[in-house]
Amino acid sequence: MRIGIISDTRSSNGDEIPQEVFKAFEGVDLILHAGGIHTPEVLDALEKLAPVRAVGRTDGDRTEGAKNFSMECAGDPRVAHLQDVLDIAGRKVGLINGLWLRRFSDDVFPGVIERSSTIKPGDISNMVEEVFEQPVDIVVFGRTLYSMVETHDGILFVNPGSPSLPRNLRRLGNVAILEIMDDSTVANVLDLRDLS
Repeated sequence: MRIGIISDTRSSNGDEIPQEVFKAFEGVDLILHAGGIHTPEVLDALEKLAPVRAVGRTDGDRTEGAKNFSMECAGDPRVAHLQDVLDIAGRKVGLINGLWLRRFSDDVFPGVIERSSTIKPGDISNMVEEVFEQPVDIVVFGRTLYSMVETHDGILFVNPGSPSLPRNLRRLGNVAILEIMDDSTVANVLDLRDLS
């Protein structure tokens, strides 16, 4: 199964999605949007390529509305409020906008887990299970605008960055492709500038 992963489109309408995103996602079976959607028109545009599942955006350790609720695309059946766990091709995929793990003082950024001197084997999988209230094989997240593909404690972490605001720079950014096969799972970040 081939899955397109996108986050932080932060568009006021579906027409603002860079056309390179549609090139990158040609032939995908599913699209996961890890929050920062802003309007359901973004999901409508993506859904022309494949079914879409998404989560609402959080701001720091706070949601955008009442406790345990994100106002982003509220009521849209494609959007889980804060997080979701999907069973995709035999893998449990945790989908969340902002990923905060106990014992880290900020979002999960590239290299942060690896550089931590206090993490022991099994700690990361335990912290991820606390977030999703069940074990997952893959964590798809966004919010930081930094793309990342890392594996820790047997869990694949994928943050596609942003297609239009990578690392808060105003230029063409990134998306990711996740391929789930019977015996392996592979994720790659695609630089959209290579498709323009």
